[in-house]
Amino acid sequence: MTEGTTKAASYFLSEASARLVRKRYAAEKRFRFYGMFMIGVALLFLGILFYTIISGGVQGFTATHIKVQVPLTAEALGVEQGATPEQLREITGFKLTRIARNALYAQLGISDAERPVKMRADKMLSHGVDTQLREILADDPSIVGSTVDVWLLAHGSVDPFVKGQIDRDLPEEQRLIDNRQLAWIDQLEKDGRMALKFNANLFSNGASADPELAGIAVGLVGSLFIMLLVVAAALPIGVGAAVYLEEFAPRNRFTDLVEVNINNLAAVPSIVFGILGLAIFINFMHLPRSAPIVGGLVLSLMTLPTVIIATRAALGAVPPSIKEAALGVGASKMQAVFHHVLPLAMPGILTGLIIGLARALGETAPLIMIGMVAAVFEVPSNPFEPATALPVQIYMWAGMPERGFVALTSAAIIILLVFLLTMNATAVVLRKRFERRW
Repeated sequence: MTEGTTKAASYFLSEASARLVRKRYAAEKRFRFYGMFMIGVALLFLGILFYTIISGGVQGFTATHIKVQVPLTAEALGVEQGATPEQLREITGFKLTRIARNALYAQLGISDAERPVKMRADKMLSHGVDTQLREILADDPSIVGSTVDVWLLAHGSVDPFVKGQIDRDLPEEQRLIDNRQLAWIDQLEKDGRMALKFNANLFSNGASADPELAGIAVGLVGSLFIMLLVVAAALPIGVGAAVYLEEFAPRNRFTDLVEVNINNLAAVPSIVFGILGLAIFINFMHLPRSAPIVGGLVLSLMTLPTVIIATRAALGAVPPSIKEAALGVGASKMQAVFHHVLPLAMPGILTGLIIGLARALGETAPLIMIGMVAAVFEVPSNPFEPATALPVQIYMWAGMPERGFVALTSAAIIILLVFLLTMNATAVVLRKRFERRW
């Protein structure tokens, strides 16, 4: 009955009964209020979490650059006019760094006699300016012999001050840069020669001790290899095991034991799978340490229970009449399952697989156990080369002392969340698109 009906009926009830009805509806209203309140609190904390990550991570997608007029004479470069890109790529880093620093001295008005001042100015530029100049020269060899304006990457200790991450009013001894360097920053900003630009190194570089040079390229490629291996291993094995247990396995104590263990494995802490992978794949099978092949196999074992449980649920959701109709027209049991039941259960199977992949993508503990925390500088070309994964890269950056890694950590978290949200959204779309209501 509705509340209005109850009020109307209260005239025919005793006073005690009417009081109990009013108390029941008051309790229901309080329960609804408590539920809405807790949902609001959860959304509030979720909003605070996302705001904290996004507000700090946005700065990781930019890096401070200094615009400097760099004289790229053939004599200073040590090459002949008309040098090929291959010859320009062989220029030593010492020469290119010296050219960049001399150009900055001229920009700041520092004379050759001011050696201590020049040493402080050297800390304004990143250690990677030689690579930056080398790529510029190789891309356009015609600039050899001319003076060009180049946006050189600033040092990682300068970047937090430009972004306002560090209080400029701190005592000089508590800062990584001194008052003279702060004055140079103000001068360059006033002249329009210092600005924040897109941090391309974040997506193209590997590990580095310098925050302005560090990137997630190795972690992204490593995670891609791992996910491909998880799909290749967990999907056929998990679906095959689920089909056998659901459709063909006899009901006895052994299969009951297998089912219980599968359900228990879904709740086992992920680090246990890391220990298992360390013992079997590395110590026994001697697969390369810190390689995506091992990470993929370990996360496949962790994902298998999720895939099996989701597949069995999807198979059980298909009406039995589908299989019975196929059997009634002469199909074998295998034909009925693989030609009729399995295709109809595929949306649920794909949903379970994607959810399992999303969980595997965010795992860190198993990968740490198999040694994927090494600093890898080169992007791997195959799953047997050393690599790391995106969540492990976030873990390593979170422990770095330099202030610049704080923004990079949040930026990497944003990228990881985008992947996870995309995968979960894909699972929802697949279910909505292929779902059939019986």
